[in-house]
Parts: sequence; structure tokens; C-alpha cells
Amino acid sequence: MELAKIRNLGDEELAHQEKVSSEQLFRLRFQVSMGQNDGVKKLRQLRKEIAQIKTVARERELGIHGEAKDASQATPAASAPEAKAADAEEAAAAAETKTRTTKKAAETKTVKAKGVRK
Repeated sequence: MELAKIRNLGDEELAHQEKVSSEQLFRLRFQVSMGQNDGVKKLRQLRKEIAQIKTVARERELGIHGEAKDASQATPAASAPEAKAADAEEAAAAAETKTRTTKKAAETKTVKAKGVRK
């Protein structure tokens, strides 16, 4: 199933498709283990399909893809500078958090290294 088709499915249809694909994957793995089938390509395809379905479901849960498209179409051009300012603030906050995390990790490594030398 293509990603575009997966994105067009409803939430219930998405859950149903995930269940069906998982069952197919289970049966195919069982057949391969018994030596009845050499469906390596089909195994890979089913794993990829399940991953895509789970990704789309998680995006909907977090409101990443669906709302982002709607919000960008609904916002007028006058609010674009405000959006850029908000994005810049978010990026600065993310960079600061990353810097703090990196410094803390470096300090932890130093402490561990000093402890080993004693």
C-alpha cells in the first residue's frame, strides 16, 4: 500500500489495516520458519507497510501532519513575520537545551573518567 493511500485512511481503517498487516506478517514468518515459503521480499514489504501505518497514526496523535497543512493554509500573510519570530524562539530554545545536555554529558564523562583513574 502506498503512503498516500495510508494517509487517506480514517483512524479506524488505519488500525484495521495495521492489524491485518501484522497478522499477514506473522503468518508469513511462520511459513518461512517452516520452510514452506521464501517470501523475503514480502516480509520486507509488510514490515515497511506496518511502520508507515504506525508513523501516520503517531503523526495524527501528535497533530503533526494534518494540522500543519491546515494551519499554513489558514494563516494570513500578515501573521507570517509573527510565525517566523515564534519559529526562531523555538529554535533558540532547542539549541539552548541541546547545549545544556551536551555540557552535562561531557561533565558526566569527565567525572566517570576521573573515578576510573583513582
